[in-house]
Amino acid sequence: MSVATEPTSPREVFHRLLQGIASGHWEELADLYAADAVVEVPFALPSPLRLEGREQIRAHFLAATGQPLELRPVNVVVRETDDPEVVVAEFDYEGRVTTGSTTFRAANVQTLRVRDGLIVSSRDYHDHVAIARALGAFPEAG
Repeated sequence: MSVATEPTSPREVFHRLLQGIASGHWEELADLYAADAVVEVPFALPSPLRLEGREQIRAHFLAATGQPLELRPVNVVVRETDDPEVVVAEFDYEGRVTTGSTTFRAANVQTLRVRDGLIVSSRDYHDHVAIARALGAFPEAG
């Protein structure tokens, strides 16, 4: 994955983010964010998460390098808004725990604001429970 040096549309930046996640290029993902970007993950477990600045975002992505997960985005729909900097994306991850045979599906919605080709803010709504269950952190509902 390479980060473009010229401005790209919010849609293109979002697709680069998904491509980087799917290919496991965690160390490069923070380069898609502005130096002062803010990422909010209201449904993160065990509590909501707010990352401020590219370096906090980089540390968060680097922590994911140790997770035994493969994530493949499917059913991706990107909606443009009245604000040319903002897109809303809906998608699922088809996931696999690489230390075994566990598979899962996790729903996601992200709202991104992109300015000059970089993400300046993001609100991410991921099904963290589905991922945690796949990793054995939560028992199955039932």
